[in-house]
Amino acid sequence: MKFNKWTLSLVGIGAVSLASAVRADEAVKLVPLNTLVPSTTISGYVDTAVQYNLGNYSSGANVPNGTSPNKIDAFSLNDVDIALDKPEDATPWAAGYHIDLNYGTDAVGVTGNGTQASTAAGSANAAIRQGYLVLRTPAGNGIDWKFGVQDDIIGYEGNTDGGNPNYTRSIGYSVEPTTLLGLIGSYKISDAVTVQGGLADATSPNAGTALVPNAPTTSDKTFAAAVAFTAPDSFGWAKGASLNLGVLLNLDKGGQDNYYAGLTLPTPWTPLKLGAALDVVSVANEYSGASVPFTGPFHNPHNDSGWIAGLYGNIQATDKLSFNLRGEYFDLTGSPTTAGPVYGSPLATDGKGEEFTATLQYNLWANVTSRVEFRWDHVDEGRYFGSVPLTTIPGTSDAFLLAANLIYTF
Repeated sequence: MKFNKWTLSLVGIGAVSLASAVRADEAVKLVPLNTLVPSTTISGYVDTAVQYNLGNYSSGANVPNGTSPNKIDAFSLNDVDIALDKPEDATPWAAGYHIDLNYGTDAVGVTGNGTQASTAAGSANAAIRQGYLVLRTPAGNGIDWKFGVQDDIIGYEGNTDGGNPNYTRSIGYSVEPTTLLGLIGSYKISDAVTVQGGLADATSPNAGTALVPNAPTTSDKTFAAAVAFTAPDSFGWAKGASLNLGVLLNLDKGGQDNYYAGLTLPTPWTPLKLGAALDVVSVANEYSGASVPFTGPFHNPHNDSGWIAGLYGNIQATDKLSFNLRGEYFDLTGSPTTAGPVYGSPLATDGKGEEFTATLQYNLWANVTSRVEFRWDHVDEGRYFGSVPLTTIPGTSDAFLLAANLIYTF
């Protein structure tokens, strides 16, 4: 069972489904193509863009969280995603599968040999975004299990580019793991409440950095849990509003812990939808895979934490025209996520700042999402944008980005 978070409240962005805190990988799928295998469908999208970064950026320069250094002043193939589905039927012991193959600068998932390429977007060699069995057990209303590699179950934004309100990712998304490799169950208590939970291999977006110098061991595991509350029709204009809560806890401290809360809210003015998100990340001093405690200039003596708060707005002006706004404030001074000595700041993303993104979407062609976006990032303290570690390039406290984005969905 898959639920989309963004489209629950921002109806004009894509197809509507039950709110939850999992990745929005099914939001933009249209009528799928039939295959020769009975009950199996194929769908997907092709996502391309061109962007211009105002200012002089060099190779290795620091760019705002949620943007990619591989897209600076360039055309980009963000993602080619092809999905195969065999949905569960209505029988008590139903079974099915889902496969997502992706390639591009936004690709996430595992490598061709089935090991996690990374938990961050733009992972090298991330060929398999999702590949899992869907199994139902007839307990109560029925528990639907996903066994395999899958999008993680927290976050306001998902791995499907067209299912998100903006072209660039949020800062909150950038500190969340993107992928879970394990067993996750979903249970619908009622039309208003759905819960998810399970166990996966340890998630560690920072593995290999000075903060988390070693990859998690095979025994390190992550506990994942989420609950979604959806307002019923009796709530009047607020029907469909949702509250999503979720956690990813590394049981053996094999990386970082994530805590998430998200709210989506219709308004009395039907064209306007609102949203809010809070991400908290906690980084442990060490985990069981490390032979010795952290030492040296990047020693992390205790469990540090950082947080990001975001607000979203969508105005669906017409069937084809919409305006999507996003504003965030981050304080990552206690939980840096990338290594690299910088002037006055020990780690690259250590600092405080804000970002504001405005996206104009007009769907001129059939099945095509067309976007123009402007983004402004500002750092209050920490590493400046455009700066390069171990160089004299100072950077600037403000970063500006213009982009055009086209996504064809089939």
